[in-house]
Amino acid sequence: MCGIAGIFSADRSRPAQVAACAAMAAALRHRGPDEGGNFAAPGVAMGFTRLSIIDLATGNQPHSNATGEIVSIVNGEIYNYRELRAQLEARGHRFRTRCDVEVVVHLYEEYGLDFANRLNGQFAFALYDARTHRLILGRDQTGIAPLFHARVGDALLFGSEIKALLAHPKIERRLNLRALDQILTFPGMRSPTTMFEGVEALPPGHLLVADASGTRLRQYWDLVYPTDPAPAPADAGDHVEQVDALLRAAVARRLAADVPVGLYLSGGLDSSLIGALARKAAPDQVFHSFSITFPDATIDERAPQRAMAAALGTVHHEIEFSADEIARRLRDAVVAAEAPLKESYDTCSLALSQLVRDSGHKVVLTGEGADELFGGYVGYRLDAAGEPRGVAEGLEAMLEDELRAELWGDAGFFYERDYALFRETKSGLYSADVAARLADFDATREPAVDHARMIGRNRLHQRSYADFKLRMADHLLADHGDRVAYAHSVEARYPFLDAELIDFMTRVPPGLLVRDGTEKWLLRQVALRHLPPELARREKFGFVAPGAAYLLQQRIPWVEELLSPETIRRQNIFDADTVQRLRAQQMQGGARPNATFDTDVLMLVLTLGLFLDAFGFD
Repeated sequence: MCGIAGIFSADRSRPAQVAACAAMAAALRHRGPDEGGNFAAPGVAMGFTRLSIIDLATGNQPHSNATGEIVSIVNGEIYNYRELRAQLEARGHRFRTRCDVEVVVHLYEEYGLDFANRLNGQFAFALYDARTHRLILGRDQTGIAPLFHARVGDALLFGSEIKALLAHPKIERRLNLRALDQILTFPGMRSPTTMFEGVEALPPGHLLVADASGTRLRQYWDLVYPTDPAPAPADAGDHVEQVDALLRAAVARRLAADVPVGLYLSGGLDSSLIGALARKAAPDQVFHSFSITFPDATIDERAPQRAMAAALGTVHHEIEFSADEIARRLRDAVVAAEAPLKESYDTCSLALSQLVRDSGHKVVLTGEGADELFGGYVGYRLDAAGEPRGVAEGLEAMLEDELRAELWGDAGFFYERDYALFRETKSGLYSADVAARLADFDATREPAVDHARMIGRNRLHQRSYADFKLRMADHLLADHGDRVAYAHSVEARYPFLDAELIDFMTRVPPGLLVRDGTEKWLLRQVALRHLPPELARREKFGFVAPGAAYLLQQRIPWVEELLSPETIRRQNIFDADTVQRLRAQQMQGGARPNATFDTDVLMLVLTLGLFLDAFGFD
């Protein structure tokens, strides 16, 4: 993948902002250090930075159609490009390169705005149609590739990261409290919200069309589960066979590259299965694998990592990550994420992507996405068992039911916590000035997801949909995925998020996701075909890293400064007295402020301080 940026004005008489666009593209050099390209015409300028992976010699962008009237820049990979290219060539289209993403201009030329749902890949693109003076922005189905946009006067700015937009001389930097509250309340932000007021993330599975009529969003894909799922069969052999075949194909597609492709090995089921399928897809290829280890034996997985690497015959690389590395890398992780963080493990991911790059690799396969698609978190097991959660009775239970109905469209759906009670917790965490305005930006004052995709669905399907929307796109695939990988010019690829596999999984009976209390039951049956039984049946080992309490106990000067009462009062976002009480509790190993509250608040406060400083708010 690469970096894309641009500026579009619906007024065709406007001169192209070439210099400003070049500055925006330059801010994305870490995403594409190998080459660059640009395009300019009245009213539009586009810039491109390339990470060369496919068609190293002639694959630079922009790409255009035969007449030059349709021009595209694409950050990403189109995994079904061979099939699409063959179809397009049969219709008379002629290609200039071997690059996978050249299909985008030809697909648009052939099918118009309906072309996006034909793509199987991870991508964000900008396409300019000179015939109608129209700009089209698009993002892949699950949100692997990022894309942001903002308005400056009559100009629409866009870029792969917000850093590109901030390079424009007229962009304003205003903190978005709605985004901060989403991070505090849910697993992470939810597109289109970002930490910068006025800057929006294009939601996954959407197009943004801009022309003389204005700008409008068009959804071309969503995760759609049935309202009447089939019952789980006693013999799941056909489902195992089909998932096996789809996953094999997904892995094989993601090995397509003119550079070596590496493997992340965490020691768990998902990455091990991806590694095993990669080895079977390319038995003669020498793979390199990459793992992170910890000196703390309670969170270290080097034994299964090394065992899997040996079984696969990989050239194995590992980096031992001490807790001291968190303090050294935390600011870099925040800058990469373009947002404050609730966990420190992004610093581990940052170190891991550096290990990949230092080995000479640009591409790595990862097992991310399996938990959300195959039912891999404890919540799925509890849903399958029908175990009640949250407030059981009384007025508080009534309030929670009402709020759940507003958030999810289903009063019986429990997701992570009791949100009515959590509103009280948030009021005590925010400063008095911010708490007084909480109703204006409270993440629980509006639907958390599309109710139409939740109502009448099975509980496990509801959880999967919520996880894809609230956990996956703007958290796991963003600050924990794309940003920390591209900080070191590495492309991560996600076989479990293959469009064909996801489509099939929406039709799988939910009773095959969790069976007999076993999470990811169906995937484990597939894994038994390719992995040792002890690994295929291994329970999920949560990836954790030391939090704010550890940093406090080290008495690090900049940590002390950012959490000091003076700094907290000056920022006037969190309550200084509450923060100091939390500090005292953490220093003593004490409890969190609320029994239902499991967020590392001090980590969020600390990284917010780093965010404000790094991006010029403070």
